[in-house]
Amino acid sequence: MRYTFCLFAVLAFIWLTNSGLYTPLLLSFGLISVVFVILIARRMKVVDGESLPLELWATLPGYYLWLWRKIVASNLEVVACVWGGLFSRNETISPCSERIPTKLNTDLGKVLYANSITLTPGTVAIDVDDDSVLIHALTRSGLDELKQGDMENQILALTEKNSGSSTTTGQKNEC
Repeated sequence: MRYTFCLFAVLAFIWLTNSGLYTPLLLSFGLISVVFVILIARRMKVVDGESLPLELWATLPGYYLWLWRKIVASNLEVVACVWGGLFSRNETISPCSERIPTKLNTDLGKVLYANSITLTPGTVAIDVDDDSVLIHALTRSGLDELKQGDMENQILALTEKNSGSSTTTGQKNEC
């Protein structure tokens, strides 16, 4: 029931901030819409801890700020690669793919990791296995930065605070 109330609060907040008009008629339409969506979500049985991870809400803004800084830095690196290649006639972009092992155990952690990789310009998560992620990058340095594990450690701290196990596999180079 707590997830239902949280979903109601999130949907109502989104509706109110996007509406901008607060007449009784529009507020009642918003309430009807939110209740209708919650009824559908409950009937589909998607209102649970996995779809609405309440334990992350306190630490998620800090992660988003960290990710935003990574996105800006990656944007600048991609621009430097593109402009450097145009003016110096040197090969600055060297696309390559590699399967990188991951220590993440939860599905939520793996999804956040793959999405964070894809949101960062110059890298794309192509495939997620139980213990590794196949990543395509514009440059070798983009893959090397991911192999250092800073992003994975951020997500590990966010989603699996008490997890001490790690899994490793051999790295498959596809460059």
